[in-house]
Amino acid sequence: MFKGSLVALVTPMQADESVDYAALERLIEFHIEQGTDGIVSVGTTGESATLDHQEHCDVMRFTVDKVAGRVPVIAGTGSNSTREAIELTRCAREMGADAALLVAPYYNKPTQEGLYQHYRAVAEAVALPQILYNVPGRTACDILPETVGRLAQIPNIIGIKEATGDLSRVPEILRRVESDFMLYTGDDGTAIDFILAGGHGGISVTANVAPKAVHEAYMAALDGNELVAREIDATLRDLHGALFVESNPIPVKWALHEMGLIGEAIRLPLTPLSREHHAAVRAAMEKAGVL
Repeated sequence: MFKGSLVALVTPMQADESVDYAALERLIEFHIEQGTDGIVSVGTTGESATLDHQEHCDVMRFTVDKVAGRVPVIAGTGSNSTREAIELTRCAREMGADAALLVAPYYNKPTQEGLYQHYRAVAEAVALPQILYNVPGRTACDILPETVGRLAQIPNIIGIKEATGDLSRVPEILRRVESDFMLYTGDDGTAIDFILAGGHGGISVTANVAPKAVHEAYMAALDGNELVAREIDATLRDLHGALFVESNPIPVKWALHEMGLIGEAIRLPLTPLSREHHAAVRAAMEKAGVL
């Protein structure tokens, strides 16, 4: 359904922490011009955890309207409350999103059966294609391959963003799902290996800063051109690491500010990138050819 480089788009903010819609429109146009294959709105990188319900829906609506069908828009609608996840996913459908991305319920640490019932409830409540999102490092909750296999039997659960960085998960999931179930990596550093192993693309932080290169690397990997994919990815290797020297999206928002695309603001409890990391992030950007 959706293949290639899907950018985990940041949510630009004004100095007073309100959403900067002018900067958001600039980012959308930047990504479409640079060849990004799809936009993921209000995910983790989009600071979804600190947007209120109305802001969440407003950013989704704005993104869908400005994209205007030129690339798919996937809306982050996950929550550790099943009821809230249903409400946000309904909003995504009403706003015209092409699909929803639902992070595993965080903090309350459900069982595998709880995860199954949570995702099943959302899928049955909202007729919208839905993508599971597994990121145990943030959620303290791991959607195991067996549970993915069960959930893949629900018609509108169409894929998973697997952000563990564990490449053994790819064949484990593939042997439990049908051929049309989509696998996306959420780990930029292992993305090329993930795609070459059978994945369909990635939901990328690095793509915020280097969208053209990430798109070209992913497309080469999808075409089976491993040499080209690895050559391009080598120029991004330092950037993949530098964008996680502090919690995402702190470094990537700083990098986009350095590029003149957004302001400096980030919403508490996150704070701007520590000065001690500025040189390393800037050097990685220079190596990637984006600064």
